[in-house]
Amino acid sequence: MSDYNEGMEDLPSEENDLDSTPASYEVITYPADFTLEGLVSKYKRGTMIVPGFQRNYVWNIKQASRLIESFLLGLPVPAIFLFTDDEKNEQLVIDGQQRLMTIVYFLEGYFGQPDTNSRRKVFRLTGLNENSPYANKTYQDLEETDQAAFNKLNDSVLRAFVIKQITPNGNTSVYHIFERLNTGGTQLVGQEIRNCVYHGAFNNLICRLNSYENWRSIFGSKFAHKRQKDVELILRFFAFLENGDNYSRPIKDFMSNYMRENQNITEEKGAELEAIFKETCDVVIQNLGERPFHLWSGLNVAVFDSVFTTIAKNNVKIDIIKGFVALKDDDNFIKGVRGATADESIVELRMRLASEYLVGK
Repeated sequence: MSDYNEGMEDLPSEENDLDSTPASYEVITYPADFTLEGLVSKYKRGTMIVPGFQRNYVWNIKQASRLIESFLLGLPVPAIFLFTDDEKNEQLVIDGQQRLMTIVYFLEGYFGQPDTNSRRKVFRLTGLNENSPYANKTYQDLEETDQAAFNKLNDSVLRAFVIKQITPNGNTSVYHIFERLNTGGTQLVGQEIRNCVYHGAFNNLICRLNSYENWRSIFGSKFAHKRQKDVELILRFFAFLENGDNYSRPIKDFMSNYMRENQNITEEKGAELEAIFKETCDVVIQNLGERPFHLWSGLNVAVFDSVFTTIAKNNVKIDIIKGFVALKDDDNFIKGVRGATADESIVELRMRLASEYLVGK
């Protein structure tokens, strides 16, 4: 079992849905050249965003130093990719975070983020050839001792390819672009991508809910899933709870659209969703115990979404044990949670059966 699905039941239909072809988009791409000084200015103003918190800066100081030296030597550097979000008047970095942050750090004078004691390492160009005129130099050293190199670095150009979605309205294509384009380290998947492109109040909410004690007992591990499948299940629940009547596959786009629509959720609605989620977790634990959706080889996401959504929608509190046991033995329900789980008709089937067995309607 891959680390992406660790602890989860492998459902071929869900994997096929992940690989499904997205809807047709009209997207334009055009080049833009930014000076390094201009890039750092845009980043500090907040108009160029490195979205998401799961992808840390991972370059070592030697890698970073060689990038800065490339600019000083006039050598070509690979372009970065930006996605224009007109609604928020910002550009999302969808490929090139390590390059951008290296530039930001060097011009700031410090390498990486502060340590646990709030100390930062001075960024000296490290690991260069000992005969390099730039070896062990800081940005301030260049300003004070080599004005020509200092000006050359500030005025050096990093090319960006700017991507903008024309149709349909919105920015749903960014998920698919990010899915195919990001090149740093381990390829991002699923909820990791949504954390990047739909960062905001709702993302903060579902990440916070992921640590709720009864939810951890339901999911079956006190540790957060390393590829954020647990967070994705919370999103899946909210999407079916509020938009399930309008469900259409692929389910990954169904969840992405819901997250985009609620990206900047109000405090009032966030509090409402938090209460619903926690109450539903409490009901499940009180009635069905820990790990109730691990029926075969791991947590079955289709059993989870149908039962969890039914309990929440109908404000069920008690008397669901007998119904849940009967539901698990229903051949049609088994078909609905182990077959083509992302198909619209199958989703409708398992939701209807869960409602019939758990609430009698």
